[in-house]
Amino acid sequence: MNIQAAITIYKFEMARFRRTIFQSLVAPIITTSLYFVVFGAAIGSKIETINGVSYGSFIVPGLIMLYLMTESINNAAFGIYFPKFVGSIFEVLSAPVSSLEATVGYVGAAASKSTIIGLMIFLTSNLFVNHDIKYPLVMAIFIILTAITFSLFGFIIGIWAQNWEKLSIIPTLLVTPLVFLGGSFYSIDMLPEFWQKVSLLNPVFYLISGFRWSFFGTSEIPIALSIVAILSFMAICLAVIAIIFKTGYRLRT
Repeated sequence: MNIQAAITIYKFEMARFRRTIFQSLVAPIITTSLYFVVFGAAIGSKIETINGVSYGSFIVPGLIMLYLMTESINNAAFGIYFPKFVGSIFEVLSAPVSSLEATVGYVGAAASKSTIIGLMIFLTSNLFVNHDIKYPLVMAIFIILTAITFSLFGFIIGIWAQNWEKLSIIPTLLVTPLVFLGGSFYSIDMLPEFWQKVSLLNPVFYLISGFRWSFFGTSEIPIALSIVAILSFMAICLAVIAIIFKTGYRLRT
């Protein structure tokens, strides 16, 4: 493996992030603060606790996952789409860089960016609520796995997209609604039985539930199911990317 090639792509993508770091970090912090004002204060005054956890603390894992997933997808999708848009992708394809090295560089940078934003969201939440992390190692594992997996997914979207509209359509119309309906701001135990069963069909629910378990040690489903869900999705994304590079799908045309 040409490690230097992967590092070069990684550094290039991270340099772009540093140039826009102010707007990349300030917007999520302001939005998170608004979430705590609206959900934490307004709704929290009506719902004091959920499963023994204060409502303000309960929504923290959901907020982190919301930004972690969306930022991972957006960063990775833009990272690979822009070279396609300007035509510089052919320089990467013609260089002695394998598909693995290119994927590691682009996906690694996107995952790093989203992880930084996720950590900033966590630090911002401490200004509004006090919470202890029961299993910090599990939390770190979930953050890393989620960032990598959804960066892989965003990488696929960036290759698939043929214009700027398609680049944002899946994160906007699919991923964000799934995160909101995946128990980010409520427990599915609060829903009627039918909608509880419907929620179990939402793959994002398993990630949020497992991530919340790392904070409080309680969740609606076993932690093993959450880990299996994220690893399965990662395997699917890796398989799709392997097929894309093997066939040249929307890369060589």
